[in-house]
Amino acid sequence: MADQLPRSQDGPLDRALAILTFVAEQKKALSAAEIATALALPLPTAHRLIGNLEGRGLVQKALGTKRYVVGSALVTLSAKTIGAAFRTVRRNAVLSAVADRIGEQCEIGIVRDNVVAYVDSVQSKQQQGLQFNPGAAAPLHCTSTGKIYMSRLPAKVRHRLAHSLPLVRHTPTTIADPETLLVQLDIIRRRGWAKTNEEYVLGVVGCAVPIVSPDGDLIACLGVSVPSARVGFAGLDAFIGPLQEAAKLLSDTILQDAEESSNSQFSE
Repeated sequence: MADQLPRSQDGPLDRALAILTFVAEQKKALSAAEIATALALPLPTAHRLIGNLEGRGLVQKALGTKRYVVGSALVTLSAKTIGAAFRTVRRNAVLSAVADRIGEQCEIGIVRDNVVAYVDSVQSKQQQGLQFNPGAAAPLHCTSTGKIYMSRLPAKVRHRLAHSLPLVRHTPTTIADPETLLVQLDIIRRRGWAKTNEEYVLGVVGCAVPIVSPDGDLIACLGVSVPSARVGFAGLDAFIGPLQEAAKLLSDTILQDAEESSNSQFSE
């Protein structure tokens, strides 16, 4: 059960934010009664606040139920927030360093509305290659970032998503069968990173690693896509270590920025 809000943080906005936070932290859809009980809110108050949040698209009913999950507007806002957070001088320096180290363009991608959205990229000074620029989008099932995202979902959600996505065959090597995709996702879940073998664009291979929060939650993915004529599918393995080191640094900068922001607020 969530802690009851302190009296000094018990205004309507505090309660609404508490509801959003609680719903976002759960791995299942919640009834209004469950939300009210967890946050020690009167049920009529919970219904009123949830209704307001639903009207703004910040929460929504799970398909075919009266239970609530995060809404599309909140997903879009969080994606924009993550994108803005990564476009800082400190994180851009990390991205530039790893791009120069491996000699390829590196990009940061997140998942929004069941597609991969790229929020930042840095081109290596050494090579010209495939570019996923900020704002570009790509499918889940045939990109390394998409596969990492899917692999980290709970088993039932992962299975349902694999069977509901339009598994369009973009190239001869695109995995378009849900069961085959699920087998690969199990492998990716165990090893913690993903590769793709000319699955989205013919002649292009790629790999990605997760960028996680201090609690281990997936924030984004750091990846690279290169012509297979220059770096074969097997050659991608050499990029994993440098990408993982950079992903750890990127995760650390998020924590550092949060701590610095908190300290500056207290010093005002």
